[in-house]
Amino acid sequence: MSGRGGPDPYDDAYGESSGSGDGRDGPGRGGEPDLPSHPAGPPRIPPQRPAAEDSGHWPGALDGGIPAPRPPTADETPTAKRTPERGSERDSKIGPERDSERGPEPDSEPAADSEPEPESAPEPRPDPAAPGAEPEPAALGPEPEANPEPEPERPASAPPSPPPYTPPSPYAPPAAPLAAPTPSAPLPLPHNLLRSLLGAWALTACSQEETAAVEAHLNHCPSCAEEALRLRDAVGLLHTEHSLDLDPMLRSRVLAGCLGRRPARIPMPGWAGAYDAEAARLDALLRDMGEAEWRAPVRLKWFDGRRLTSRDTTVAGVIGHLMVVDGIVATSLGLPDPLGADAPGSPQARTEAYWHHEPGAAYGSGPPGAVRELWREQGHALVRTVSFAGRGVAELDVPYGDFALPIRDAFLDRALECWVHAGDIAEAIDYPYEPPASTHLKAMIDLCARLLPGTLAERRRAGLASPPRRLVEAGTPGRTLHLQVEGTGGGDWYIPLDSPAAMAAPEEAVATIALDQEAFYLLASGHVPPQEAAAGLSGDTEAIRDVLFAAASLSRL
Repeated sequence: MSGRGGPDPYDDAYGESSGSGDGRDGPGRGGEPDLPSHPAGPPRIPPQRPAAEDSGHWPGALDGGIPAPRPPTADETPTAKRTPERGSERDSKIGPERDSERGPEPDSEPAADSEPEPESAPEPRPDPAAPGAEPEPAALGPEPEANPEPEPERPASAPPSPPPYTPPSPYAPPAAPLAAPTPSAPLPLPHNLLRSLLGAWALTACSQEETAAVEAHLNHCPSCAEEALRLRDAVGLLHTEHSLDLDPMLRSRVLAGCLGRRPARIPMPGWAGAYDAEAARLDALLRDMGEAEWRAPVRLKWFDGRRLTSRDTTVAGVIGHLMVVDGIVATSLGLPDPLGADAPGSPQARTEAYWHHEPGAAYGSGPPGAVRELWREQGHALVRTVSFAGRGVAELDVPYGDFALPIRDAFLDRALECWVHAGDIAEAIDYPYEPPASTHLKAMIDLCARLLPGTLAERRRAGLASPPRRLVEAGTPGRTLHLQVEGTGGGDWYIPLDSPAAMAAPEEAVATIALDQEAFYLLASGHVPPQEAAAGLSGDTEAIRDVLFAAASLSRL
């Protein structure tokens, strides 16, 4: 401790010295000359050279040896630094030899972005030959800093003063951009691997690199190119453009196969098969309908004898119409009538009574799908009843108001109406609907052809057709029209022109009407005017006109 108050001068590196040089009060040793009045404090290792001036990495930094230098603290930061000239002969020397050759630094002009450096006395160096002196390490960086002017004393609890701010130099060179990696050329794939990728390539399941490699290989390998063409054609067969709906004949084939293996104890009559199939197809169309589709508007069309007529209803109203007209057949078989005991007899009157009594079915209020369950339950009862009744029920008459049909023809009539109104519903909800099976379609066309002579006679009695040209006895050949319907359900029919009791004979044909099955369906359902039906015509034009109007008059509500 010194004789004056305050902190020990050696606790502060910049205080005044009061020791005697005995090795305890300062860095000097006994026998050395007196130190200057402002000692520099304990010897320090010179700071390392900046990274921009270093010629290599720190020794041992990568080997776990000497750690990387830490930045100087606030107490160790000098107020100014001088940068030695790199590569000078003075920097290559160490110890007192360098200090002895070193003279006072000439004054140099300060940099534009730094403060002028204050003059200070050179820092004394310890004698390496003195006993107990530590060897000085080799100078790896710039020469030691000169001792700056002493700072005023401050209390021990005072925070260290911040280092002076040195603005960055605007002339610092920009960092060099990183070079983009050079992609290596892809290695060519072997033939076996490329051939195994042909299936995935045909399905467009390869990556871009694999696709490019396969297509480049196909230009040079004929066998792989031929195999690729076969696979691509096979993929085209997987994406068919046909409808995904089930084949109309599928149900008939499945039932025929099942009945062939295990015949039913009570078989269904063949003439009831068309109604059973068409009712099942329409039920399949209705099964997945939502409430909005049940209330979709449907326009029913028919030909009233003179012109086309239409009536607007809903999908639910159409199914109600089918149910009450099926009720005519049900009452003929002894089943309950859905309209009750006092129901009208004609199909149109029954439909109007149902829509008036159940306005929700026709105009969209009430539970939309309830009528479907009633209609299907009644249809199942019809098929079950005729199956148990046997052959004797086939000739039972079913009254339709102004006319009557045998029950076997009544079932075909109900099958045709199911097909017609299923097409109306499918058009309203924008859904495709296929024609019936060919055997059922041919039976329906045959019914229409057999009804044409009676319908033509009714039109003559109403004054809507030309009078007969030549009356003959019943069963005698008379004038005949050849009706030719093309398609899977088509065929050739001969229609007597002058009397329903006359016999049609091909040699007596005076006219021919040829049209496909779709055109005949539109004509017989009253969906197109008779004069606009697409048909091939030849022969007696008056007879052709009478038959076309009679075919359109088969339609009704």
